[in-house]
Amino acid sequence: MSAVLNRIEVLPQSGWTGAEISGVDLRHPLPAEHIEAIRQALHKWKVVYFRDQFLTHAQQIAFGKQFGDVTPGHPYEGDAAPKGHPEIHTVSPQAYTQRYGKSYTRKLSANGPAWHADVTPLINPPAYSILRAEVVPAYSGDTQFTNVAAAYQGLSEPIRRLIDGLRAEHRFGANYNAERSDERIGEWVRNRPLASIHPVVRVHPETGERVIYVNPSFTKHIVGVSPRESRYLLDLLFDQIQQPEYTDRFRWKPGSVAFWDNRAVLHLAPRDFEHLNFERVLHRITLVGDVPVGVDGKPSESISGDPFLAA
Repeated sequence: MSAVLNRIEVLPQSGWTGAEISGVDLRHPLPAEHIEAIRQALHKWKVVYFRDQFLTHAQQIAFGKQFGDVTPGHPYEGDAAPKGHPEIHTVSPQAYTQRYGKSYTRKLSANGPAWHADVTPLINPPAYSILRAEVVPAYSGDTQFTNVAAAYQGLSEPIRRLIDGLRAEHRFGANYNAERSDERIGEWVRNRPLASIHPVVRVHPETGERVIYVNPSFTKHIVGVSPRESRYLLDLLFDQIQQPEYTDRFRWKPGSVAFWDNRAVLHLAPRDFEHLNFERVLHRITLVGDVPVGVDGKPSESISGDPFLAA
């Protein structure tokens, strides 16, 4: 079940999603054949994992630049990025409280939103995300991933035909009423809202696959249908993307790195350790993405917010 190229081993972790890659040292520039092998594994498995990669912030950013331009840490980063490294988005309860305020962590999670792709309310959501572990619990705190290209293929043909022509609004904060918050997150979403209309089915720009491009954290509603119809359709799709056969669960260890295609996979932040008071600190970067295109060839439309470009 593994493939070896110049000592790189790609070991699949589940039937549809995730592969662990060994035989590379991410602290140093990679040869072209290693970059291509990693890219091919991403196209097939949507997320790849590396172990024992104890990277600095600068090394993580340098690794990402071999696959694309690195964005700022987050459109709403504020002053929470590590000093000197605005590209880094730290994932921890303390960082999320500092970044967004206590209301965000109470209503959602101190570790991030539910199933989602990163920052889909942008007109050009990131193409890739790279997350590395600094401090992790002795147990619990895993991240789950789901392959939304496989989930699309798992739908019946009449349902695929129906959703191929639909569009949906993605809006930051809409699904947890952040607009009403009197903390920092409320101020941001009121004064600098992020919202776009994306195809419900996106055509992947590199593989040509069709993917389900909605998620429970950022998709507000399907446009052009009634609120009741939108709710039923989204519930159907949210249920589909969470089916266990499309998912993989990654156990973090210090030095672990997860690298995923943000256009073809969703991820789920863990909540199973929050009652245990374990420390968990990870650091993420994202790479500049393209504007999604639907089955009809039409690109997404921005409602509010600028393109998310290099830092």
